[in-house]
Parts: sequence; C-alpha cells; structure tokens
Amino acid sequence: MLNEERIILMTQLAAYEVNEGKRNVKIDHYFRSDYIAVQVLKSIVSSSIAFALVFALYVFYDFENFMQDLYKMDLIAFARDVLIRYGVSVVAYGVVTYIVCTYRYSRVKRSLKCYYHNLKKLNSLYRE
Repeated sequence: MLNEERIILMTQLAAYEVNEGKRNVKIDHYFRSDYIAVQVLKSIVSSSIAFALVFALYVFYDFENFMQDLYKMDLIAFARDVLIRYGVSVVAYGVVTYIVCTYRYSRVKRSLKCYYHNLKKLNSLYRE
C-alpha cells in the first residue's frame, strides 16, 4: 500500500536535491570561516581586476590630455589618490562580500538542517 505522506516527502526531498541541494551541499563541505575566506579572496581579486580595467579605461579615454597633464601634475599625489580609491573600493567590496557570504552560509545551514530532518522523518516512516 502506498503511503501518501512518504510519497510527498520523497518528492519534496528529490526536488530539493535537484534544484538547490547540489549547491548547498558544496557550500556545506566548507567550514564557515573557510567558505567566507575563499569568497572574500575571490572578490578581492576580481575587484582588483575590475579597478585596473576601469582605471585603464579612464586613462585611455582621453589619453592625449592625460599625457599633457602628466608633466604638470604631482605624480606622488596622483598615485596616492589612485591607491586610496583602490583601497576603498577593495575594502568596500570585501565587506559586502563578507556580509553576503555570512548570510548565505547561515541560510544554507538552516536549509540543510531542514533537509536532514526530513530525511530522518522519511527513514522513520520506512521503519513503521
């Protein structure tokens, strides 16, 4: 005889495994600090690349005027200004990534806790 509760639970578990379960299990293999550190490191690298590209576009947009003004400007002050902007952008991007990844990790843990609870419930239904 078919048990409707067991079928409904198995369907929900299968849908979870297919949709978000694969991604959540990959995240769950990390410790919290390791997952967040890897994600922040990736965001720092990508923000550095993005900053370099934006700076290159800024310089090449009006390259002739930039080269003429290069001899008139204080290069140390210009370099300091660029480095400060780089630091602010990288730190801001890193902080946002830290907050998002902390939230994401806690949400995944809650979701997997519910998933494992449902697996135990399904197991107990089979034993009955």
